[in-house]
Amino acid sequence: MMRARTRLAIGAVGVFAAAGFLTGCGDAGSSGTEAPEAGASGAGCAPVAGDQLVVLDDDKLLQNTDNVLPAINAKAANPQLVAALDKVSAALDTPKLIALNKAVDVDRKTPKAAAEEFATANNLTEGIAKGPGGSIVVGAANFSENQILGELYRIVLTAAGYQVKVQQIGSRELYEPALEKGEIQVVPEYAATLAEFLNTKANGKDAQPISSPDLAKTVAALKAVGEKAGLTFGTPSAAQDQNAFAVTKAFSDKYGVTTLTQLAEKCSGADTVLAGPPECPQRPKCQVGLVEVYNFKAGSFSSLDAAGPQTKNALKTGAASVGLVLSSDGALAGS
Repeated sequence: MMRARTRLAIGAVGVFAAAGFLTGCGDAGSSGTEAPEAGASGAGCAPVAGDQLVVLDDDKLLQNTDNVLPAINAKAANPQLVAALDKVSAALDTPKLIALNKAVDVDRKTPKAAAEEFATANNLTEGIAKGPGGSIVVGAANFSENQILGELYRIVLTAAGYQVKVQQIGSRELYEPALEKGEIQVVPEYAATLAEFLNTKANGKDAQPISSPDLAKTVAALKAVGEKAGLTFGTPSAAQDQNAFAVTKAFSDKYGVTTLTQLAEKCSGADTVLAGPPECPQRPKCQVGLVEVYNFKAGSFSSLDAAGPQTKNALKTGAASVGLVLSSDGALAGS
């Protein structure tokens, strides 16, 4: 798995806000232990073991848009710096981000080596204009995907004439204030998650959410709340790291399921096992959302980890039908 477990409590606050899962699964306002009424009356779809995992299309847009984008201290921003960072955004989509994560988390390359290979293969530094120069510190969170992105930012900013250092800083609670103060100048971020982090920081933990499944609306809200914190942003990439629900390819092929709508229509029922973290049954971006948005009713819920090895292993071994993953997980790379 590509990230430290500190970011993966669904709907949690505090140290768990390092990246996407803070907004990714939301907070139902309750920490109760009762799952939503299953009401699964059909036969359902029993698990099917297999080595390859595929993400089901979120065709009714349950999840918010956690696209990767550069967050920049406004005082450090200039047109050449932003344009260089935007080269990374333009080169990235979710399949490429999955491949980068696979290179590090599965193939055991360093984030620096994976980033440099990607930069060469995608002509990342071609046509980059020189900026005014000086020192830039790129902050990176404590999971490998963010470190890869930080190294990509280092490469393009070096090409723009800056002296660049990538500094691993840890969770968002640590690096976001450092970004505001100008102790670091750039951080790879996630649109919906950062929008909600800044929103709740400014307006309290019960603030009305400002992110949505609409990227333009999420980024507009992010820019508004970011401006008050002295932050500006580059162009969002097509790459997303957000909640997703995966099945084995063998399961998808057997039951003819490629979307969450199809999962609900064909697989609501007793034999279907949904796997995820313990808090999933209470979270609006996890089981609650599957029920409310898709009318998907699993026969049972298997309490495992948050998009980690337990959930992926349960899918691969045929212990779970569908499980919560992250959309950019290197384990999703086609074999």
